[in-house]
Amino acid sequence: MAIVNVSDQSFNAEIEGQGIVMVDFWAPWCGPCKMIAPILDELSTEVGDSVKIAKLNVDDNPETASRFGVMSIPTLIFFKDGQPVDKVVGLNSKDSLKNILAKHQ
Repeated sequence: MAIVNVSDQSFNAEIEGQGIVMVDFWAPWCGPCKMIAPILDELSTEVGDSVKIAKLNVDDNPETASRFGVMSIPTLIFFKDGQPVDKVVGLNSKDSLKNILAKHQ
């Protein structure tokens, strides 16, 4: 499944529903955010349709970032069936992210 970009307006519609959604809270000026982007691309290819990966630019969408208490970026929040179930802050390896996803499937 391709990585989708979400906004304050589209966030709920993209996150609600069945399954796992991983949301990357990021900004274009953030160095670690740029470093995690290719990791998320690889992960997207590997997990296929079993996990949705979404990206939310915190500069353009401060309301949603604030709602989930995002203070540092990159922050990845994992949702299951529309509810947050896990959160990691900072650059993480692909294996680390896969382990978190496996824990919630």
